[in-house]
Amino acid sequence: MKRTFLVAGHRFDVVMPEHHLAWKEMASYEPFMSEDEGDSIFVAEMVDAMPDTHDKQKVTVSCESPSQPRIELYEWQGQWLMEMAPMMDAPVRAYMITDKAFRKAQFRVLGSMRFSLHTVMMLMFAFATARKNTLLMHASVTLKDGKGYLFLGKSGTGKSTHSQLWINNIEGCELLNDDNPVLRVGDDGTVRVYGSPWSGKTPCYRNLNAPVGAIVDLHQAKANKIRRLSIVESYAAMYVSFSGYRFIKEMADGLHATNEKVVSTVPCYGLECLPDAEAAFLCFNTVAH
Repeated sequence: MKRTFLVAGHRFDVVMPEHHLAWKEMASYEPFMSEDEGDSIFVAEMVDAMPDTHDKQKVTVSCESPSQPRIELYEWQGQWLMEMAPMMDAPVRAYMITDKAFRKAQFRVLGSMRFSLHTVMMLMFAFATARKNTLLMHASVTLKDGKGYLFLGKSGTGKSTHSQLWINNIEGCELLNDDNPVLRVGDDGTVRVYGSPWSGKTPCYRNLNAPVGAIVDLHQAKANKIRRLSIVESYAAMYVSFSGYRFIKEMADGLHATNEKVVSTVPCYGLECLPDAEAAFLCFNTVAH
């Protein structure tokens, strides 16, 4: 059974057995289901078995911290092979083989169904759109007066907290996405932020989009202070906040070009802050006026 989804204007297909329990783990994708015809950026198909890949060649292992997912990347017979685990020391729970262009993938789930499905789809989406003026971000996004405001920062910095402070203290604010929104630069140069089926621990899966008002890089501090970042500082803050393999040249070139367009168009700020209402008001009054 094939289902089609449309995220940030990009169409992709998922193929799994019609009555497989995995479909129940994809409830967050339902707002993004589409009947549109056209080319898909990728097709991901679930399979019951994977080929013998003993002769695989390791390329890299990524894991931000012991509690974060571990992704092992290999080359195998002219294709990419990925092995995924929910934590650094956890066993592999999903395998995926994809062509070098990240347009066709086959994956097998051994366990941790929700983690496995989301990881497969997020990786394929990020990699397949890397040269399409699109960035899959790690950020929290609040909507206000028809614009989206992105809050960046390392895990645990307080991105979700700051979004909630805006919502609780500033009238008319609402959450768009709390972990993995999508940025896309249009043909006219406009930068828009889109909701996605991936929102971390907060169930916020909204098929909405808005022009970006500002991007704010958060840092915990003992006092609240904000300043406009230079283009170079903005580029650096963004660089560590979107998904993609920088050592794959074609992917890196696409990510670089999109990042450059974003920071040349959208104002970026650095916010040193406490988790309090004063920080929200300071940020809002600076970036939204």
